[in-house]
Amino acid sequence: MARKVVRKSSRKPAKKRSRTAPRKPTQDTPEQPGGFTPPSAKQHFLDTLAREQATTLKVLRALPSGQSDFRPHPRSRSAADLAFTFVLEQLLITKALRNELTMGAGVPATPEDFNAIVAQFAYDFKAMVDLIRKTPEEELLTTTVKFPVGPGQMGDWPKLAFLWFMLMDQVHHRGQLSVYVRMAGGQVPSIYGPSGDETWR
Repeated sequence: MARKVVRKSSRKPAKKRSRTAPRKPTQDTPEQPGGFTPPSAKQHFLDTLAREQATTLKVLRALPSGQSDFRPHPRSRSAADLAFTFVLEQLLITKALRNELTMGAGVPATPEDFNAIVAQFAYDFKAMVDLIRKTPEEELLTTTVKFPVGPGQMGDWPKLAFLWFMLMDQVHHRGQLSVYVRMAGGQVPSIYGPSGDETWR
C-alpha cells in the first residue's frame, strides 16, 4: 500500500486581526471624508456670516418702495426699524472687537431714508469682516465682553459667542422682515430654500 506524503506548505499562517485594532482611515471613511479639513472656529463664523448677510440684503431690497413705515400691528416695529437693527448689530460687534462695548448709552434714532440704511448695512459689513479677520482667534475664544444675559442681568460673553448671538439675532429679525415684505405687497426671495415668489424649478 503506497504511503501518502504530506507536504508542508511554505506559507506562513495569516495573522489574526485583532477585533479591537483600529482600521487605518482612508479618504472614504467617516473619519476623513474626501480629505476634508474643518475650518477654524473663526473661519466657520466668517463663512456663515457672509452667507447670511447676503441673504439679509436680498430681503431688505425686496421691501417695496415707500413701505419703510410699514408695520403689521401698532406694537410692531416698522420695516425701517428692523433694517436699522442690522446696522446697530454690526456696530455692536465692531465695538466688542475693539473693547469699546458699553451699555446704557441709548439707541440712536432710525434714519428716515430706508435706502441709506441698507447702504450703511452693506458698507459697514466690509470693515467689520476685516476687523474680525485681524482679531486673533485666541482672543475671540477667551476674551469676554459684558452684555445682558437676562432681564436686568449682565454677564460675560466670549467675543466669538457674542458675534454668533448678534448674527442669530439678525437672522431672527430678518424672518420678521420677510413677513413684512409679503404683507407690504413685495416678493419674498429665497432664504434657506425656495419661496412662493422665488422657486427653484
